[in-house]
Formats: sequence, C-alpha cells, structure tokens
Amino acid sequence: MAQGKTGTTIGTFLTIEPNARVAAMGNAGGAADFGIEAYWYNPAAIARTEKHEVSFSHLTWIASIDYNHVAAAIPAGKAGTVVASLTSLNSGKIDVRTVSQPLGTGESFDVADVAVGLGLARPITDRFSVGARITYLQERIWHSSVSSGVIDLGTVYRVNDAGLVIGAAMTNLGVGGQYDGRDLSVTYDQDPNSSGDNGTIPATIFTDKFGVPITLRFGLALPVRINQANRLRFAVDALHPSDNAESMNLGAEYEYKGVFALRAGWQQLFLSDSEAGLTLGAGFKGEMNNALGFHLDYAYTDQGRLEQAHRFSVGIDF
Repeated sequence: MAQGKTGTTIGTFLTIEPNARVAAMGNAGGAADFGIEAYWYNPAAIARTEKHEVSFSHLTWIASIDYNHVAAAIPAGKAGTVVASLTSLNSGKIDVRTVSQPLGTGESFDVADVAVGLGLARPITDRFSVGARITYLQERIWHSSVSSGVIDLGTVYRVNDAGLVIGAAMTNLGVGGQYDGRDLSVTYDQDPNSSGDNGTIPATIFTDKFGVPITLRFGLALPVRINQANRLRFAVDALHPSDNAESMNLGAEYEYKGVFALRAGWQQLFLSDSEAGLTLGAGFKGEMNNALGFHLDYAYTDQGRLEQAHRFSVGIDF
C-alpha cells in the first residue's frame, strides 16, 4: 500500500483557502474567473478585472487558530492586473509541557506563519488568460523558523462568453527550506561514557530540508442563466497535491438579481480518511453612490472530528 506524505511539507498554511465565496462552493475554484475572490485558486482569475478590488478574509481554523488574508488587485492597462496579498496564521499562546512537568513549565510559545505575494495576470485573447504569482513565506515555531519562496501559475479559458470555463493551475511550486534558530542550539557530550571530557560542547541540530505543498488543479465551471433574475453556477475541481492523494471538489451557487447568493458544495471527495466534507454559505452584494461596490460572504465547512470552520470575507471595488 502506498504511503501518504501528509505532514511532510512546510508552508501547509498556504493550502488553507481564504475566500468565503469559493470555500462555500466546496473550494471548487480552479475555473472561477470572477476576480480577486478566486485568484488564490488560479492566478489567471484576475486577468479581466476592470476595477480596483480589495478583499479581506478571516477564518477561525482548527483548534481556534487565527487566520487572516488580505489582497488587493490593481488594473494596469495593457500589462494586465497586478495583485498583492498578505496571509497570516497564529496559534496563540501554547503552554510548554514536558515529561517531568506535564502540567506546564510556566513558559509558553506560539506558532506564527506569514506569506507575502505579488502577481500579474493578463488576457492573451478574448477567451484565454494567464497569470503568475510569487510568494515569500516564513514559518516560525518559538525561536526557530524556516523561509522559502513559491510560484503559482495558472490559465483560464472561456469556451464561450456565457458558457463553460476551463481552468488549470499549479500552486506553491518551490524547493522548500530548512529550519534554523536558537532553539536548535544545544550542548553535546562527544563521549558520554567518559568522565574526563567536556560534556557541554556548543552544537547545532540540523533538520532535514522540507518540501512545499505543490498542488496541480484542474477545474470546470458552468454558469446557467435561468432568467433575468435567477442564475446558477456549477463548478468541479480535480486536485493532485504533492503531499496527499488525489481528490475532487464540487460546488454550486444560486444568485438572485446579482445581489443575494446561496452556495453549497463538497470538498475532498474520494480522499481516503478525509475529515472534510460539506460546505455551505451565503453572500450579499451592494453598491454605494453608483461607484463603490461591496460584497459580504460567509462559509461554513465541516471538518469532521475536527469540528467546523467559519470564514468571513468582505470586499470592495471602485
């Protein structure tokens, strides 16, 4: 039986989906082409953005871990659309416990991750778009940390103006990194059986080099216009990650008059031993003074025995 590689990479916080709209649709965003809400899944999604967009997402993740993501898209004329993003994850304070002091030593530590990204996307033809993004990431556990850089590449193809959309993306393509820091500084006794040598020689522990969670994503999306007021959108993604087995995400969105939306989906379908599953959500769009648009979105995702996660996203365009 093949062994999985779950937990063998750094930067796994990069695989946490930030936006509530797509998360509520089962995280099936590979072929989503509606701007900054979908660029995380496919950097080509922002290629046809015509307005300045800013989006902020907050997620209460597993074990009350705090996750925040902010992104801004700026149209740059014929060059395409520029996008910048900042992602942060923090565990909060965790008590230090040892075998001899299981109730705690009185010390505490935290885990903090941060990622800064910069990307560019542009249409090549009236139906085909490409995008790329570079991200610098750092993970810190107490006084030790690891840094690395990754690249995202994506394409989106509209089969026709109002029909099927095909998307493909490779995310978190990089070489990984190695932990370093003062927590890895130790004292070493070269010969513990000898009573005459120096048993406190300064030394450093070298960790293995860990890879990054590269993901290959293929997506299909089909918008369906029922009438002037009612629209549907169906989406499906197939995922091939470097640190897990293949799976699929399914999602759907119902939109009324372009103002209110209900969403549902299922994530990690066909993934053995997956704890994730049902996703639900809703969204609202509005406009102020015929110039400033805004949207509010919420997503609920079932994480099985790890309970549930709640995402909130707010965005503006002008």
